[in-house]
Amino acid sequence: MIIFNTDLDNTMIYSYKHDIGSNKRCAEIYQGREVSFVTERTDKLLKAVNDAVVLVPTTTRTMEQYVRIDLGYGTPHYALACNGGVLVVNGVEDEGWYKESFERVENCQCELAEAEKVLECDENRTFEIRNIRDLFIFTKSSEPQRSVEKLQNSLNTELMDVFYNGVKVYAVPKGLSKGIAVRRFKEKLGADTVIAAGDSEFDLSMLNAADIAIAPPDFPEMEKLTAKTFVMQHEGIFSEFVLEKVLEIASQ
Repeated sequence: MIIFNTDLDNTMIYSYKHDIGSNKRCAEIYQGREVSFVTERTDKLLKAVNDAVVLVPTTTRTMEQYVRIDLGYGTPHYALACNGGVLVVNGVEDEGWYKESFERVENCQCELAEAEKVLECDENRTFEIRNIRDLFIFTKSSEPQRSVEKLQNSLNTELMDVFYNGVKVYAVPKGLSKGIAVRRFKEKLGADTVIAAGDSEFDLSMLNAADIAIAPPDFPEMEKLTAKTFVMQHEGIFSEFVLEKVLEIASQ
């Protein structure tokens, strides 16, 4: 059995702000607007990959954000949301999985509360502070690096990871990562091989937890990748490269 854990944003789907050409299909509608797309080639490849392997969207998106996504092949049999803290099986949350996820971060609840206090006073914050299911903290900042530095100075960084992605700022317990989720899910299914694809710092632990990783040429921490990694070396759409590589591996 091969599991394919894939990030969504900028790995499978792309914001309307990202030019992926005119041959595309809407993959997400938010407040009546088309906000995310897949290429037509990606749309076809997703269907083929879903038939060949256990395809598991693995995202930091909340459940509310995740359910807006239409990958074009029906409801995914499995998905991991909330940075791996929530497992979705045929569209329904697995209560046992979330319970175990919370137990893994229960010792960080005071740190999460402290992160909220720090961000509440942060003059650079431009968005509400969201506590995602008592799993991690999220907001946005006009000066994300400064906001991260404030959090790092106030939190126990042996327990917490603090980082930013664009204007988004996160405080996440070390016990909650995509990498941990990948290992838990592999054990749950008793799979032989895990392939993982992602484009950001959030995905580093997932790529390293996999047997085979797939990354774009501008992956932010390429030197930290430890898994066998295929890196896209040519121009094109990353999602198409990823799915073609997964099909190639699955056919071997």
